[in-house]
Amino acid sequence: MSSKTSLKLIGKKRGMIQLFNDQGNAIACTVIEVEPNVVTQIKTKEIDGYTALQIGSEKIITKDPRTVERRAKKPLAGHYKKAGVEPRRHLTEVRIDAVDDYALGQELNADLFAEVEYVDATAVSKGKGFQGVIKLHNFSGGPASHGSSFHRHAGSTGMRSTPGRCLPGGPRASHMGLETKTVQNIKVFKVEDNLIIVEGQVPGPRNGLVYIAPAKKLMHKKKQ
Repeated sequence: MSSKTSLKLIGKKRGMIQLFNDQGNAIACTVIEVEPNVVTQIKTKEIDGYTALQIGSEKIITKDPRTVERRAKKPLAGHYKKAGVEPRRHLTEVRIDAVDDYALGQELNADLFAEVEYVDATAVSKGKGFQGVIKLHNFSGGPASHGSSFHRHAGSTGMRSTPGRCLPGGPRASHMGLETKTVQNIKVFKVEDNLIIVEGQVPGPRNGLVYIAPAKKLMHKKKQ
């Protein structure tokens, strides 16, 4: 597998759409917009101990061009200036075997995934606040009749006199969502312009960040 097909790109989830495949079946797809990512740093074994690319996404745009540098912190502003690129809002790093084919300021587009069949998508899931055990852990709940006084409770979580306490780590009502999730082996439906359209759902809200990379497990199988 070449280094170009092992890259990770930063995109934004723009929503879902229904498309039809060659057999005429309706497929629910997620549209991910990938604005041109730019190489902001090249790491080598001689300097950093490993080979990798640092990639930036979403150019900082302001009404007054003089305020662009204020939107990035001073260390990052100097980092971008050293690389010769305009400040970006998001950064990520991807390890690759060889960096000889890349240069600072080089743009990486969605075309890199034109020949990739399956991808892994990583994003932060939707936050749903504090939730009870029925919604969070799929508990069944109690009788729905009047007077039972037990509808959506967790039930008894205690023990007998030995050890005489509630053991930690059990399912409790707590915060739900807002976690980094990865959906693996998503089939790529189409790559068009700066859009990567994949089958099925991708974590996160609309306009949320999505990190896309070729499916690791399938790549490993092909190498074997």
